[in-house]
Formats: sequence, structure tokens, C-alpha cells
Amino acid sequence: MDLSPAAEAFVRDARIARLATVDARGRPHVVPVCFVYHDGCVYSALDAKPKRVAASELRRVRNLLANPNVQVLIDRYDDDWSRLAYVQLRGLASLLHPGHEHAEALALLRSKYPQYETMALADEPVIKVDVEHAVVWGKIE
Repeated sequence: MDLSPAAEAFVRDARIARLATVDARGRPHVVPVCFVYHDGCVYSALDAKPKRVAASELRRVRNLLANPNVQVLIDRYDDDWSRLAYVQLRGLASLLHPGHEHAEALALLRSKYPQYETMALADEPVIKVDVEHAVVWGKIE
């Protein structure tokens, strides 16, 4: 799935996205995530920010294991509504466990988010979304 250069720049420059998952009973769940977009995929670490349960028990993880169809929303709000914009990335999610692609994803995430430099992420899964479809709306330039 290739994005236009403007849409790809909009996505790459964004600092936060929303990951929408659906559980086995069809109930939606949306959470803000740190992410990186690379070669048609979105990667998001299951990091050490405060959580009530282990990474494998997070609702987003349970949901994507039950139903891998997800959406990642990157948006921009501005009081000047002529600047409103979003990119929806729809695709199939999976969990990457330690290995080559996992290490590459962590390197990309660490280069975007300095906070990840000191976090112990090597043993935690990384969410990977293989983007199949994109919807671009508004002034993304």
C-alpha cells in the first residue's frame, strides 16, 4: 500500500495516532499510540508507560488476536478548519516477537521517540499493521 508523498509525510511527521481494534463480540476499542510508519506498515511498541496489566493482556492485544482487522487514525485539528486533515490506515495487525523485524521496528521507534532509548522493549511484542487501504481527507500538505 503506497501513500502519496504528501500523505506519507503527514503520517511520518505525526507524533501520535489512534489505534482502533474490535473484540470478538464486535465491541470497538480505541487507544492513542506512539507509532512509526515504514514500508507500508505501522509499528507500535508495547512499552513501559504505566499500565494495569501485562502487555499480553492489554485489550488492544487481546482484540487484535481475536480480530486482526484494525484502523490507525492520524489526524490534525486546527481552529482554522480549512487545515483539518486525517489519514486512516486500515489493515491487518499482528504481534512481532523478538527477531529481525522486531529489532528493526524498535530501532525505528527509538529514532522517532527519544523516550524509548532507555526503555526495556526488547522482550515485549511490537504491534505491526500491514496497511491494506488508506483514506486521506483534508489539507495534508
